[in-house]
Amino acid sequence: MTTDWNLTTLLAALGGVVLVGLLAQGWWSARKAGPRRAEPVTPAGDRHEPSLTAGADAGGEPAITLDGHDAGGLPDLRTLDETVPAVNRARKTSTRIDALIDAISTLTPESPVSGEMALSHLPGSRRAGTKPFQVEGLNVDSGDWELPQPGQRYSEFQAGLQMANRSGALNEIEYSEFIQKIQGFADGIGAMPEFPDMLDVVARARELDQFAAGHDAQLAIVLRARGAAWTLGFVQQGALRHGFVPGAIPGRLVLPAAEEGAPPLLTLNFDAQAALADDPQTSSLRELTLALDVLQTPEALEPFATWQESARGLARDFEADVCDDRGQVLNLHAFQSIGQELAELYKSLAARDLAAGSAVARRLFS
Repeated sequence: MTTDWNLTTLLAALGGVVLVGLLAQGWWSARKAGPRRAEPVTPAGDRHEPSLTAGADAGGEPAITLDGHDAGGLPDLRTLDETVPAVNRARKTSTRIDALIDAISTLTPESPVSGEMALSHLPGSRRAGTKPFQVEGLNVDSGDWELPQPGQRYSEFQAGLQMANRSGALNEIEYSEFIQKIQGFADGIGAMPEFPDMLDVVARARELDQFAAGHDAQLAIVLRARGAAWTLGFVQQGALRHGFVPGAIPGRLVLPAAEEGAPPLLTLNFDAQAALADDPQTSSLRELTLALDVLQTPEALEPFATWQESARGLARDFEADVCDDRGQVLNLHAFQSIGQELAELYKSLAARDLAAGSAVARRLFS
């Protein structure tokens, strides 16, 4: 009887061990199959992470914060701007109008016009169709062209209409709208406007648009999860380690440029619906798009190299494949080929005085 009882007890104990093992295996499999989550945040007293606001760490180095969030935390994608706002208040002269890409109209008033008067008669919208335009005044005191300001007087004005952008070339309807708006401004300040010939402007616009279409370059690669998907929190946390911060547009992280107010070097894009989720840990992402707008950054900053390095680093940390838009995995030779083509592109742009990252290039390729 004793032997039977001991055997029964032993079998029951073994059964309990097996049951616990099966439960543990099930829990581990479920966790492994679910999306990868962000790591728990270590208390601030235990470590120091970079952030994006002014400050300094214990060693005297500038600190980087994320709008009040700990670096390991999960900042809200909807709260931060894509680029740091910049207004160069010390610069008087304006570079907003350039004969390379603008059709320029001149306006000569009978006598100097106050800034207040000019501002009161400016068109409500500085666009003609899809093309932006600017109105500048020649400051009587400084001799600089600038946007009209209160308390200043202007002896002349000029209006520049952009002839092309990524929406296409300026057409006759858009140019007519521009003429109508500037004529109204001229009547209000008592000035006589002079407009370039419409046929000449439209012809120049088409030629400029053809050049731009043949020299535009926006590079994008897809980071595709090899195994488990990622939560939004995991993506935010991992991208932060590579210098990316939340952008103004839902579904976008950006790598800011060093130049204040400049467009971001890179963007990391994903499903906007996931970005709007109330809980970043409940979303599930399997693809990210890493993009480089070549024309927005000077060649000297080597944005293509930054793009490659970011792609490799993110792919390593996220356990992802680097693919093209068709889902084909890219190798080192693909990047080398793209680099050679970009070198020729940079030369062509510089020869046209439209170097990548210049003010006119950023406007034309926008």
